[in-house]
Amino acid sequence: MALQNDYQDVLDVAKNVGAKVESREENGKLIIKGTVDYAWDRDRMWDQIKARHPNWQNEVMVMLTVAHETPYGLYTVQSGDTLSKLAKDIYGDMKLYPKIFEANKDQLKDPDKIKVGQVLKLPPKSIANA
Repeated sequence: MALQNDYQDVLDVAKNVGAKVESREENGKLIIKGTVDYAWDRDRMWDQIKARHPNWQNEVMVMLTVAHETPYGLYTVQSGDTLSKLAKDIYGDMKLYPKIFEANKDQLKDPDKIKVGQVLKLPPKSIANA
């Protein structure tokens, strides 16, 4: 149970993104297995593992199935959000905001006018970085 406790932050991220996972300790490793809705959910779990656990390669095995290939994920707009802020936070480059706008032209007419509560589709990282 020691590894379960050590990686509770990762299990919390899994819960927050709505992942359906099971975890168990086996042969000195924590095994996390399950399903996430989108690749972005998977990546947020991996980001947490890599950022907070320097010895993760020896301690954890993660087997996640992504239920939906596209979009990369869904994001609910919060107060203070802009498309460029989302692009920076999600893709690491604020200049990629037009890619988010293009993916949401069905509901956005102007990239500068997003509303709190809107659910935006996130383009795959491969498309965003193309």
